[in-house]
Amino acid sequence: MVALVVLPGMDGTAGPRAEFVAALGPDIEPRIVSYPADRALGYAELETLARAALPQDRPFVLLGESFSGPIAISIAAASPPQLIGLVLCVTFASNPRPALGALRWLLPLLPFRLAPIRLTGAFLLGRFASAPLLAAMRSTLAEVSMATLKARTDAVLRVDVRSALLRIRVPVLYLRASDDRLVPGRCADTIASAIAQARIVDIEAPHLMLQVAPAAAAATVRAFVETLTATSAQL
Repeated sequence: MVALVVLPGMDGTAGPRAEFVAALGPDIEPRIVSYPADRALGYAELETLARAALPQDRPFVLLGESFSGPIAISIAAASPPQLIGLVLCVTFASNPRPALGALRWLLPLLPFRLAPIRLTGAFLLGRFASAPLLAAMRSTLAEVSMATLKARTDAVLRVDVRSALLRIRVPVLYLRASDDRLVPGRCADTIASAIAQARIVDIEAPHLMLQVAPAAAAATVRAFVETLTATSAQL
């Protein structure tokens, strides 16, 4: 059985991906990596945690969601044993909003906890926002310390793994959200232009694709995995 190792978005928790995981079906073994909620770790430290969770006894596909895309790209570029494919979901190889890079110095002053949930939801959910989704988002963010959220935001503003894209040798699937207000569509184009074996699939969803459109995302990932296993069987 193929394993799907999921590296989560900025919250770093497993809960919001439960419906997506359930929709994958019985032929894929999901493994969601959770990040420490109370430690201000950067990409390098979180990549070490992610690498430790990679299967050694079976083929696997790596999925990097949003914040975790650069980690997944870096790992895939190193060609770990058993890796057969890479899924990148609403993510980026470098700061998706370069204009904000100059404002890093403001991060310590930003009152993350005081931002109205509806304002946050406007960016992450857009027209798909609903009371249950907003409540779930509020609950998830409450699990993560403010210092941790600020450290991860700072990491996003500084990251650049575009050179690693050229070293990826496995097939790549990019899941792009039609209504993503956080990560521009050009981020997918940048990745696809650097990887000949990359394919972009657009799904009607906001940035929180795995929460809003879990069935559609899971069906696309499942079809990708089936193609990979069929190809491996022919070799």
